[in-house]
Amino acid sequence: SKGRIGGAANMDFANAMGLDESPSGGSQKDTTGGTKKSKAAYVSCTTSGVIDDMSDPFPFTSSGSQWLGITDRVMGGSSNGSLTRETIDGKLANVLRGNVSLVSGNNGGFIQMATDLSLDPSEDAFVDAEKFDGIELTVYCEGVNEEEKFNVHLRNPACDRQMSSYRATFEVRPGQWATVRLPWDAFEGYGPGPEVTPFVPILRRLGVVSIGEVKDVVLAVANVGFFSVI
Repeated sequence: SKGRIGGAANMDFANAMGLDESPSGGSQKDTTGGTKKSKAAYVSCTTSGVIDDMSDPFPFTSSGSQWLGITDRVMGGSSNGSLTRETIDGKLANVLRGNVSLVSGNNGGFIQMATDLSLDPSEDAFVDAEKFDGIELTVYCEGVNEEEKFNVHLRNPACDRQMSSYRATFEVRPGQWATVRLPWDAFEGYGPGPEVTPFVPILRRLGVVSIGEVKDVVLAVANVGFFSVI
């Protein structure tokens, strides 16, 4: 069953307007009134392998960064959505809801949940994830198709333009939780910079995205981190 978590657990995307996929990524500002632990209380995601296990109050990650809700409206699009923290089928998760709209033939309409990865961007905006083999996430979705498609987008130093990123697509069956693994070689460069630069997992930001397809979106993420093949 579904149950919305009480308190400051909702983020309308209007709060994130202007925090786009630009190189700076905007500033991380608490828009919900949640309480963040001191920096010393967190462990870097590349030390623990965990980006977020939902153990900290929304919108903060368990690795010391913060989730943002972003839509194509930062680029003049018309998609809309919200990002909440809820319990879905017994798992506490970030839930991305909304609809993706494609405007006048533009196939780039999107909504996404995104987080920077560095524990201390003032010292280094990037984290070195080269010792890992890829991204792992636990996801749930609702939809009308046998399988629904979503993306993970990663940004590294080659991504110096607004929509530049490295992208991998995954498919999940609606109505059930699944664990998805995306190895580094699944990520393809998109946009100026990444299109001509081989991917290296020196990472600034991760986004979980519904893009390029008109649809009503319900996508939940209960855990996201790195995996290693033993």
